[in-house]
Amino acid sequence: QLQLVESGGGLVQPGGSLRLSCAASGGTLDLDYYVIGWFRQAPGKEREGVSCVSSREASTYYVDSVKGRFTISRDNAKKTVYLQMNGLEAEDTAIYYCAADSDYYCTPYVINHPSLFDSWGQGTQVTVSS
Repeated sequence: QLQLVESGGGLVQPGGSLRLSCAASGGTLDLDYYVIGWFRQAPGKEREGVSCVSSREASTYYVDSVKGRFTISRDNAKKTVYLQMNGLEAEDTAIYYCAADSDYYCTPYVINHPSLFDSWGQGTQVTVSS
């Protein structure tokens, strides 16, 4: 299993931007063998998938609520995945988690099933408020 550490969260005004980072370590495979997903969980709500990326298929996916505002990218050499979040809205307030798994590719089905991911970070809080 990979060890994942998120960073970059914080308090931002509506319309602002943040870039989250997910640093990976450990594991027996190169990072490009893993699908990496970003998830979020708001108070009182279930954890939801936000975006994912696979290297081998060069595929990415975004849920409708973040399309056009969020961009996922990865730097396998640095073993880091990023989530650039622009045009933040109050509804984006949540704890953001990154997760990884080596058995799947980035698809809508995979990102909508958090239980498929083996490795999880501890999360980073994002608060969008004026």
